[in-house]
Amino acid sequence: MRPVHAVPVAEGVPVAVRHQLIRRPPRSVWAVLADPTSYGEWVVGPSESTPLDQLWPEVGSRLRYTVRLGPWSAEGVTTVRHRELGKELELEASFKSLGTARIFLQLRPWGEETLVVCDEHPLRGLGGSLHNSVIEAALQLRHRGMLPRLARVVEQQPGEVLRA
Repeated sequence: MRPVHAVPVAEGVPVAVRHQLIRRPPRSVWAVLADPTSYGEWVVGPSESTPLDQLWPEVGSRLRYTVRLGPWSAEGVTTVRHRELGKELELEASFKSLGTARIFLQLRPWGEETLVVCDEHPLRGLGGSLHNSVIEAALQLRHRGMLPRLARVVEQQPGEVLRA
C-alpha cells in the first residue's frame, strides 16, 4: 500500500489530501466508484457522467463528464491510470485548456467501515504550471464537499445492490 501524505509538489505548495470515514465496508464504496454514471452525483463540478468504454474502471477506460454553470457548459474526460481492485483508483481528469489533474482515491478498511483518502493536484497544462497555494485551498474546498457527497451516495444504497 502506498503511503498517502502531503508531499510538496513545488516549493511551499502541498498536495491537497483529505479523508472521509464512510459507514460502509470498502466493497460498498468500490461499487459506487465502479459505476461511471454515478460520478455526477458525488463529484463536485460535473453535473453528469457517461462511460466512453464498457470496461470502467479498467486501466485506460474513460468517462465523459459535463460541467454546467448557468447557461454555460463544457465537457471533459477522465481516464483511469491505476487501479487496485477494491482498494485504489487513480484518475487523470482532463478539462480542455485548463489541463489535467491527478485524483487518487484510496479505500482503507476501518473496522466495518471505510476510510477514503483523496489526493488531488493539477498535473499538466495551465493548471499544472499555475499550481499554487490558492489552487490547493480551492481543492480542499472541493474535497470538503465531494467526500461527504460520496459518503451519502454510498450510505443510501440498499445493501443488496452493494453486494452485487
